Amino acid sequence: MAKKKKKQAPGTIATNRKARHDYNILETYEAGIVLVGTEIKSLREGKASLVEAFATIDDGEVWLRNLHIPEYSMGHWTNHSPRRTRKLLLHRREIDSLYGKVRDGKRTLVPLSLYLKDGRLKVELALASGKQDYDKRQAIKRRTEEREVVRELGRKIKGINA
Repeated sequence: MAKKKKKQAPGTIATNRKARHDYNILETYEAGIVLVGTEIKSLREGKASLVEAFATIDDGEVWLRNLHIPEYSMGHWTNHSPRRTRKLLLHRREIDSLYGKVRDGKRTLVPLSLYLKDGRLKVELALASGKQDYDKRQAIKRRTEEREVVRELGRKIKGINA
């Protein structure tokens, strides 16, 4: 049986679904990425992984680390290294603001998704704080309760008695 793939928005190449489970998302930013030729070709084939990716701010520049973009299938000696560090493009005031918020070590920068916008690759970057295990359990419990309420309301509307 083929594995069922979750629907993504048009133009979306990859999403980091686990990020919303592991982190509280405080703010989101849209950033461009500096790429080499074979990377964008590989991304247009829909291949990328954000599983262990994170961003850092070094010397006033934002860098995306551990983003896995596999080598381009039709490439040759010009192929890129799959896990190289890539520079993110943000406005100076955004970088300064992020640096001030990340500096204390309680928050981190996590990529949520990669997508194409007007032919250019963008990354949705989130300022996030980590969740504790009990926070994750409470979130799962709350989602389950909400699902049950919606299901029960649906039964009442349809006139089904359970």
